[in-house]
Amino acid sequence: MRNFTHVQKIVIKVGTSTLTFANGSLNLKRIEELTRVITDIKNSGKEVILVSSGAIGVGVSRLRLSERPQDSPTKQAMAAVGQCQLIAIYDEFFRRYNQIVGQVLLTKDVVTNEKMHKNAVNTFVRLLKYGVIPIVNENDTVSTDEIEFGDNDTLSAYVANIVKADLLVLLTDIDGLYDRNPADDGAKLISEVAEITDTIRNMAGGAGSKLGTGGMETKIIAAEIATASGTETLILSGEKPSLLYEALEGAEVGTYFSVSGEEPSI
Repeated sequence: MRNFTHVQKIVIKVGTSTLTFANGSLNLKRIEELTRVITDIKNSGKEVILVSSGAIGVGVSRLRLSERPQDSPTKQAMAAVGQCQLIAIYDEFFRRYNQIVGQVLLTKDVVTNEKMHKNAVNTFVRLLKYGVIPIVNENDTVSTDEIEFGDNDTLSAYVANIVKADLLVLLTDIDGLYDRNPADDGAKLISEVAEITDTIRNMAGGAGSKLGTGGMETKIIAAEIATASGTETLILSGEKPSLLYEALEGAEVGTYFSVSGEEPSI
């Protein structure tokens, strides 16, 4: 049974499909609501870290490309353009609620390199100490590895591990994990997963939108990494950010993954 009364440190991951319209332009109304809800949660005494996708997708839109590029140099260029706009929008909206944010761009080295891992831990600890909301993304502009890292779903799970979060929330464009394609008649939302088995993994198929890379499969991987590290995980619709209030109050929304066993190898 889900019970989040103990939760004090939350990592919230938001995907490209939640932040943008189908044409790749930013959904400002949704971003404004998301920043308000996150600020409200922080004002209640909790620590919040936001992992945000969208840089490449926004870059694609800004440069008016018809679809997400497949080659790494173009993706890196799109990330450079899109990240500027994305962080500027976040800063503008959070400042309306007197909230300070800080940008943290990470690479896979924070997982594999002990020194860089420690540096990342120290950065997050200090930002949170000063009441800053860290906004995290992969550093897509300087390395190809992290662009193929499993999207920011996987990154968010490792961030949850780095900051020792109590809860990881993956905001996406559907209500949670279904037992089959949610477009099929009779598809049922799975409210709670006690153990991630092959059956659960097989329920998650397909990639994300043409502007993003993540799908339900990467969210299951993220949930597996996070829960094995002691972080409860929730897949939740990002179309209405106010659902975060209901989720933290214990309402049975989305799909909840309870803490599991040994951490998967990296």
